[in-house]
Amino acid sequence: MRNILTIARREVKAYFASWMAYATIAGFIVISSYIFFVILTQNKQDVRLQWVFSNMAVTFLFMTPLITMRLLAEEKNTGTIELLLTAPVTDWQVVLGKYFGALSVFIAIFALTLIYPLTIEHYANPDRGPILAGYLGILLVVCCYVSVGLFSSSVTDSQVVAGFMGFGILLGFWIVHWVSSSLNNFWGEFLKTIAIVPHLEDYTEGLVDTKHLVYQLSFIFFWLYCSVRILESRKWR
Repeated sequence: MRNILTIARREVKAYFASWMAYATIAGFIVISSYIFFVILTQNKQDVRLQWVFSNMAVTFLFMTPLITMRLLAEEKNTGTIELLLTAPVTDWQVVLGKYFGALSVFIAIFALTLIYPLTIEHYANPDRGPILAGYLGILLVVCCYVSVGLFSSSVTDSQVVAGFMGFGILLGFWIVHWVSSSLNNFWGEFLKTIAIVPHLEDYTEGLVDTKHLVYQLSFIFFWLYCSVRILESRKWR
C-alpha cells in the first residue's frame, strides 16, 4: 500500500506542477457552471442535479484522455519506465499508483462542484438521496473512464496517440448506447448492458443498484488488468 501511495503522490505532484491540470480543471468548471446556471434559471420550480451529472459524463468523456494520456506514455518516452519497473514495486502497484494519482485530480474537481448542491440547498429543500447517489454514480463513471485512459497510455509511448486511443474507446461505449436505443431485441438489451451511460441513469434518480456496481467494478478491473499485462510484456522483450 505504501508503494501505491508513493506513486500516486508522485503523479499528483507532476499534474499540479504543470499548467495542464489547472487548465483542464478551469475548463471543466466553466462548462459545468454554465450548464448549472442554465438549468437553475430555466427550471426554477424543479431544479435537479441529475441533468448536471448527465452533462458531466459527457464533459469527462473529452477531459479524461487529456489527464490520463501521460500516465505511462510519458514514462516510456523518457525512458523512466525501465527504472520504475526495476524498482522494488509490483506491476499492480505501479498501475494502481498511477490510477489513483489520476483520480485525485477528479476528486479535486468534484470538491469544487459541491457549490452546486449547496446553492440548491440555499434556495430550496432538495432530496439529498439523488444528489449523493448521483455523485457516487458520476465518480464511478470517471473511475471507468480513467481505467480506459490508463490502458491506452500503457500501450504506446506517444501521449497524443494515447489520448486519441482513450477517447476512441470511450466514444465506442457511447456509440454502443446510441445503437442499443434503436434496437428492441436481445442485442439491444445486450448493448445497453455493456454501455457505460445507462448505468449512470439510476444513480441520478437516487437508486444504487448492485448490478450497476458489479458492472462498473468489473469494467475497471478489466482495463487495469489489461494495463498490468501490457507492463508485464515489457519484461519479456
